[in-house]
Amino acid sequence: MNAPAATPPNGPVLRDIHLPPHPSWWPLAPGWWFLTVLALLAVGLAIWWWRRQRRRHAEEKQVLAEVDRVLALWREQPQALASGLHQLLRRGALRIDATVAQQRGDAWRQTLATMTVDPVTLGQLDALEAAMYKPGAPLDADAAASATRRWLQLAWRKRVEVRP
Repeated sequence: MNAPAATPPNGPVLRDIHLPPHPSWWPLAPGWWFLTVLALLAVGLAIWWWRRQRRRHAEEKQVLAEVDRVLALWREQPQALASGLHQLLRRGALRIDATVAQQRGDAWRQTLATMTVDPVTLGQLDALEAAMYKPGAPLDADAAASATRRWLQLAWRKRVEVRP
């Protein structure tokens, strides 16, 4: 007969603990994909917003430069200066309300009053209308240009609201 195999005195021989391999970094878990897409969207929105702000700022700067150009061109002719500044005000007001092109008198003054400017500025803007139609009417060119510039800055920065 065969003799039983000799077993060590402490029991059977076992292998050491076998650990699983470390997890791979690729492919990414779904949470990381979500965070990547979210980060890309945030970067895209930030770039869009920055470009939009930069474009709006450049347009505003261009409009204010137009005020300076009109002032330099027509400083000695108050009636032409008032007409040029009034045209710039109309163009700026079109950003707020599309019906401003047909407004006259009190309706136009109410449109000018929609911007929160001081009464002195509104008085200067009203003086533009008087200087346009009355030859020889007194007009402080620098004050009128400054008032136009302030009003246009506020109108340019105001959010455009779509009216039905």
